[in-house]
Order: sequence, then structure tokens, then C-alpha cells
Amino acid sequence: MRIQVNARNRGYEFEARPGERVLHAGLRAGIALPYECATGTCGTCKATLVGGSVADGWVSAPGKKYVKAERREFLMCQCEASADLTLEVDKFVHAAQPGGCTPADCSVVLRAPRMLTHDVMAFSVDLQEPRDFDAGQFVLLAPEGLAGYRAYSMCNFERGTLRLDFVVKRKPDGGFSEWLFGGNREGETLSMFGPLGSATFEPTLAKNVLCIAGGSGIAGMMSILARAVGERYFERWHGWVFFGVRKMCDLFFLDELASLQRQSSDRLQITVALSEEDVSPSASQDWPEFRFERGFVHEVTKRAMAGKYQDVRAYVAGPPPAVDAAIRVLLLEAKLTTNNIRYDKYS
Repeated sequence: MRIQVNARNRGYEFEARPGERVLHAGLRAGIALPYECATGTCGTCKATLVGGSVADGWVSAPGKKYVKAERREFLMCQCEASADLTLEVDKFVHAAQPGGCTPADCSVVLRAPRMLTHDVMAFSVDLQEPRDFDAGQFVLLAPEGLAGYRAYSMCNFERGTLRLDFVVKRKPDGGFSEWLFGGNREGETLSMFGPLGSATFEPTLAKNVLCIAGGSGIAGMMSILARAVGERYFERWHGWVFFGVRKMCDLFFLDELASLQRQSSDRLQITVALSEEDVSPSASQDWPEFRFERGFVHEVTKRAMAGKYQDVRAYVAGPPPAVDAAIRVLLLEAKLTTNNIRYDKYS
């Protein structure tokens, strides 16, 4: 199908395969279509249908509350072209980075599912061909027989990788997480589309790095830290990581974080924030690499970072309430500009 998309004084044309979602087709063609979650939740990818018709793959998607049917609006991440299309979007964003990382679809094989806590599981996927992605990006995953994609950030970083690592928090009624936790999924085939997202880190950034993560939001931060440490970034710049969970029993990746901190001398500081439990005296004894504080992660960040926001790029990820609270601190207290705040909401 031929798709023409216009925004203000710019326009692009691209082809969509049969059954391919409009957003995927455009991104695969290198068109900077607007999106955020790419899973039907946020409504960022809404477009106005000017000509042609679409088939909606998820009529009850949460993001539909941002769509006005009387204006012929639809979510590009959930709809397929039924005929040649002409559509309009507010603006073009998420331009492809020079040198690669253009999204594409493929099949992958799930490997090594393992429990990290009572409600967090790690797993990997094997790729058939080497793939590039930027530190901090995510992909969309869908098991066979389960409708719809779910977005997950990579925890690892490697150019030309044949393996991607993920963590998933179990959510009540969450289709993918219930499927994953519901049996031994070793060797299962998944559909994958990506990489996606602009909350990315490059060693040419030349700024201090602040990472604020709530729960499984630490996933993308691990990729960012792996890239930074691998490039010896913290020999020149400071890094601060604030990892928020409810209780000590909810923590994971402590060994990995401790290893990253040891490779970065004193320029990388890692603080754990506990929102529902006082800090045990044994915490610092068991993990001398970290600082432990009581409070929500945005509150702990606010106290610890006072007066330290010069030349900072902030990365935020986690549940929407935690991300929103952290962004308020960064805008109102830190006075960071929006181009120095990158975030992913795990909704």
C-alpha cells in the first residue's frame, strides 16, 4: 500500500506491506513519524485520515482516549492500511540517527528466562542476524498467539549484537508478563520490531549524566551505563544513578551495578531509594559501593542533587507517576531544559 503523510510544509511517501502497521512501515522507511510508547497507550502517534481507509487492530487501546473519531483520527501504531492512504500528523520527530539503527521486524528466540525477584524476571532473545541499537532504546515484542506488542528496553549494549537482554515486571492482567511468568518459555519464538526510542546516550554527549529509575525502569539505564563505562566516559564526566524500589527484597542488578561503579572510580555514584522500608544498617555493609536512602526516588534525587545540575543530561524511566514526579523536579528545581531530559514511561 502507498502511504502519503504530511505535516505542515513537509510530506513523505512510503510503502506498507500487507498487514503492516502504519507506524512500523513509516519508521522502517526512515520517516520521522511521531511516537512514544508505540504500543497503543500514549496516543502520541495519532494521525488524521485524509484519504483511504485503515483497519484497527486494537479498538480498545488506552491511547484511543486521545483520538477524536469525528476528525477521522487513528493510532498509527495499531492500524493497518486497507487501501492507499493520505494522512496528516502534527509534526515529524524521532529522525533516524546517522549511521544506522533503523527499525525493522524479525523473529527472535527467547532464551534463559530467570527470576530476579518475586515479580521481576530477566530473559534474553537470540537474533538471526547481527543488529545495532543505541544505548537506552527499546524494542516491541509479541509471542505467537498473543495479540499486540509490548515495549521493553534493552539492558545490554553491543554493536552488531546477536543477543538482547531484558527485564519484565509482572503486572496483573498484563498480557505479555502473564504469558512469560505462566510457564517455561525457553525456546519460544517472538515477533520483534525495533529498535525504537530517543532516550539514548552517545559518548559524544559531553555532559554529566543523571539516571533516575523506578523499578524495572533500570533496564535502559543499564544499557546507558554499559556504553558509558565501556567508553571510559566517567573518566571525564560525572554520573549519578538513583534506583528506586519499594523494599530491599525488590532490588536486582546490584552485582552488575557494583561492577560498573568499581570501573568508574568516584565519578559514578549510585544511590538506592526505598519508598516503603527504612534502610537497614546492614545495607551499606553488604553493598559499600552504594548509598541507601528512604523515600521516593524523585525525593531522594532532589535532596542529593541540589546544586549539582550544571552540564547535566537526565534520563528517567519507570512507572508513569514516578517519571512525572522526577520530570517535575528536573524542570522546576533543576531548571533543566526539555532537550536535556529524556524519558520512557513504562505504562
